[in-house]
Amino acid sequence: MRVVVAEDQALLRVGLGRILEAGGMVVAASVADAASLPAALARADVGLAIIDVRLPPTFTTEGLQAAIAIRAERPSLPVLVLSQHVEPLYARELLADGRGAVGYLLKDRVIDVDAFLAAVRQVAAGGTVLDPEVVSVLIAGRPVDRLTDRERDVLALMAGGRSNAAIAARLFLSEKAVGKHIGSIFTKLDLPPAPDDNRRVRAVLAWLDG
Repeated sequence: MRVVVAEDQALLRVGLGRILEAGGMVVAASVADAASLPAALARADVGLAIIDVRLPPTFTTEGLQAAIAIRAERPSLPVLVLSQHVEPLYARELLADGRGAVGYLLKDRVIDVDAFLAAVRQVAAGGTVLDPEVVSVLIAGRPVDRLTDRERDVLALMAGGRSNAAIAARLFLSEKAVGKHIGSIFTKLDLPPAPDDNRRVRAVLAWLDG
């Protein structure tokens, strides 16, 4: 798989490249600003873009806005956003189309290389990967009063792409109990349940956006 990396910090940019290459991927281009992304992504064989949210010249949301523009032009292109912050407005816009193949991870919470590579592959395969902290920010202020605390925990992990088994292990519950919580979440939020993890995430994100 050929990957384009957009990251302004040289050491992190090089480090990401080495991690990806060690994971069997090819870094097709490595750029330091959003303006360089269109040319880097021009090749049709690029299979994933990894983009920092804050890029030159203003270091605000250039990277995230570039990701949104890329998805508008190439809806099928997987995009993984890396950031030190959550930008709720643009994050919702990036996630709103519900197509999957998108991720939003926080840099200081990525502490395991294998888990990071797994997230990259999941996004490249059409899945959705969200850091639980991103989910918490997106949920903040939304009408989730009908959910119990446990259901909120399950929702955050479910929106982060976890399987029922992974949620059960994280929360020390049985898979049957997790299934019941998920059914209750969809009922309370007026969302139809779906057996596929990615479709479940898209349903949750559609609710968050609406």
